[in-house]
Amino acid sequence: MTHEGWRTTSIAKKIAHKAEAIKGGAKKTIGRVTGSRRLQAEGRGDQVKGNTKQAGERQLGRR
Repeated sequence: MTHEGWRTTSIAKKIAHKAEAIKGGAKKTIGRVTGSRRLQAEGRGDQVKGNTKQAGERQLGRR
């Protein structure tokens, strides 16, 4: 794999992790508006998962 291929994969992962966090935030908000505790909880979980992955990527980038 070339250096450019590595960078593209890294950017794709960053976008996917950010999208997961955004999706979680949207689910959480929709759950709050509709009164669905299940949807709120799923949204919080997705949001935390995406944010955690983003934090992990940032830590790997600092090495």
